Amino acid sequence: MQNRKQAVLIGAGVAGLASAIRLTVLGYNVTVFEKNDYPGGKLSHFTKDGFSFDAGPSLFTQPHRIKELFELAGENIDEFFHYRRLPVSCHYFYEEGDTVKAYADREKFSEELFVKLGEDKTSLAAYLDLSEKAYENIGRIFLDHSLHKRATLFKSKIMRALATVKRPYLFQTLHQWNRSKFRNAKTVQLFDRYATYNGSSPYLAPGMLSLIPHLEHNEGSFYPEGGMISITDALYRLALKKGVKFIFNSPVDRIIHTEGNVKGVVANGKNHAADIVVSNMDVFFTYQKLLRDERNAMKVLKQERSSSALIFYWGIRTTFPQLGLHNIFFADDYAAEFDHLFRLKKAYKDPTVYINITSKCEPGVHAPEGCENWFVMVNVPANRGQDWQNYQQEYRKNILAKLGRLLHTDIGSLIVAESVLDPLLIESRTASYMGSLYGTSSNAKAAAFLRHPNFSREIKGLYFVGGSVHPGGGIPLCLQSAKIMADIVAQDQTKQRH
Repeated sequence: MQNRKQAVLIGAGVAGLASAIRLTVLGYNVTVFEKNDYPGGKLSHFTKDGFSFDAGPSLFTQPHRIKELFELAGENIDEFFHYRRLPVSCHYFYEEGDTVKAYADREKFSEELFVKLGEDKTSLAAYLDLSEKAYENIGRIFLDHSLHKRATLFKSKIMRALATVKRPYLFQTLHQWNRSKFRNAKTVQLFDRYATYNGSSPYLAPGMLSLIPHLEHNEGSFYPEGGMISITDALYRLALKKGVKFIFNSPVDRIIHTEGNVKGVVANGKNHAADIVVSNMDVFFTYQKLLRDERNAMKVLKQERSSSALIFYWGIRTTFPQLGLHNIFFADDYAAEFDHLFRLKKAYKDPTVYINITSKCEPGVHAPEGCENWFVMVNVPANRGQDWQNYQQEYRKNILAKLGRLLHTDIGSLIVAESVLDPLLIESRTASYMGSLYGTSSNAKAAAFLRHPNFSREIKGLYFVGGSVHPGGGIPLCLQSAKIMADIVAQDQTKQRH
């Protein structure tokens, strides 16, 4: 084992865990330094007063990306992880009292939109067919390969992909694209919300983001048994089984490099030698804090930061049969909400509210009998020094008022446990600059090309993974960043041998 090359990973987020597994398969001895006392990064978990909460990401799509890791490692996923497809991906609530269930069955969903909103019965199928085509012809190329390697740009597949890009995908916003496909403003709003999946605005981001609904409505949305933390647990257990070493409560202080080559890291006051270093830390902080490279740190900031989140974790002492696992309570004026998020960068009085309730899928496991665990999230601007203490109070009051109107219940009187997560805590716990959930936003036509690459052009042996680099944020894309990074490492290994 002594002649195996050494790899150091900075951060045990989902991309860091996936990277550790992939690098062991490539033959590296892998050590992961994590500043927290737990793995998972944003994909973490806590309990309070008898209620269990997933702290971060709550939507699970593309389980095949996790299955792929177990197959690569030669392990049976069934010994680590179980999940099931959801019959309804989301429950939607509008101010006028309309409600819509987004059924997994396309025909049932189409009928629901027709009955509830008067939407043309052919519109949904036509939209989702285009979404699938965009994902298969364009999305796979952009999400599965490095856009920063010359070899990728000369592949015939990417040339064909570029040829299939429709002008509206680039020159219309997602909102304009959706408005051209549906007749009802509420249906348009439903599909506009997919811009938030990477922290962007449907009124600024390109129509290309219309490929995102394919993942949820064509491929399906899923529930991991045990909640989202079971994803972290499964990857962590797999990494341990493959020999990965984890050192918790150990922030990395510096990346060591000389003459354009990485040499290791400094952590706990000691030098740790490595042949390669992979940072799962926000790329801005990697440059600013670990490399002391203010020039490249400032380059990262040329791109607009994604939105952040304010999350209330509420233990509710009753149950709501009209709610499901995923629930959205829309703002009445969606455009005004996003104007506050990205232009004004301040609180909005009527935010769209997302509620995730894992006790719906496993009653009695995540909440006491007859109770529910509510993960209540609103999108908020990235942190620029706003008064978050005041914002917390303002948002809490407005969220309770909104839910009270739409659910005809005094929600505040039902809260028996409460915790809060704001952008300041997101930044401090997960080293996400300004509390941005997805690094940079996609509020620009060329945003996909502007994300930081998964490797350093200046320091050999230094690589990057996670939501702040290519291909973006969210669990599937973070897993993909690990795959892209490992492919580049394998290519670099081949070059060194020759």
